[in-house]
Amino acid sequence: MLPLAGFSALKPPKYKLGYQLYSIRDEMAKNPVATLKALKAMGYQDFETYGYEAQKNMFYGFSASEFNHILEDLELTVNSGHYGFAPFIMQSDDALKRYVDRCIVGAKAVNSKYITWPFIEPEQRNLEIYKLMPHKLNLIGKEVTQAGLGFAYHNHGYEFKDYGGTHGFEIILNETDPEYVKFQMDLYWVMHAGKYTPKELVAAHPGRYVMWHIKDMDKITRDYSELGNGSINYHEVLPDPVASGLEFFYIEQGGNYAVNSKESAAISANYFKKELQQYL
Repeated sequence: MLPLAGFSALKPPKYKLGYQLYSIRDEMAKNPVATLKALKAMGYQDFETYGYEAQKNMFYGFSASEFNHILEDLELTVNSGHYGFAPFIMQSDDALKRYVDRCIVGAKAVNSKYITWPFIEPEQRNLEIYKLMPHKLNLIGKEVTQAGLGFAYHNHGYEFKDYGGTHGFEIILNETDPEYVKFQMDLYWVMHAGKYTPKELVAAHPGRYVMWHIKDMDKITRDYSELGNGSINYHEVLPDPVASGLEFFYIEQGGNYAVNSKESAAISANYFKKELQQYL
């Protein structure tokens, strides 16, 4: 049957509109349920968690099972979560494995598909640590994969600092097992570092960038910005999602809000739906 005149024949989006909840952490701290409802009204469907309390198996003050019930009632998903691995870099493999076990319990309780390593501390950003990271990441990735989930490493800009012809991201990328360690490409930080473009990274390692973080860059300060308010032309910058291996993406804005965190979430959602949803 032909589409009726006046009605769009465009295909629905392939990917859920995602948001990293750290972007709206002030509102999540006040009222997580109301915040999720507000984000849903903006069009967001999938979220990435932060701040999991591993010892208590809790998200945002709720037990993992309670939080999952909230998500189910709202018909929302959390397909990825950022977990606090950095303190375990210099600890024993056994200590790290015990923490990973708890993260797996939490991730499964809320039906996440991915456990993600979000960052390393400022004092850890050196060549010695980067050389240690592949072993730790492979260990986590193998344990998570055997549990039926996926594991990804999230980049910032500091991994691209040059150390005599190499850099942390190159070491992590080349010395981790692609079967166990995927990547969550933060497109803002790739552009901020200026060493490569997202398309170049995908071309060099197709299929490995299973998630993206999409955020804009303030035209003057180069700080975070709402989508459409900054200097990144995502019409040109977005890689091919198929070549990337993309499964999920999350809009993010860690600060520098035009008005407040909730308004910024709405601005970015509106811009994405109008300008960028055609690609995803």
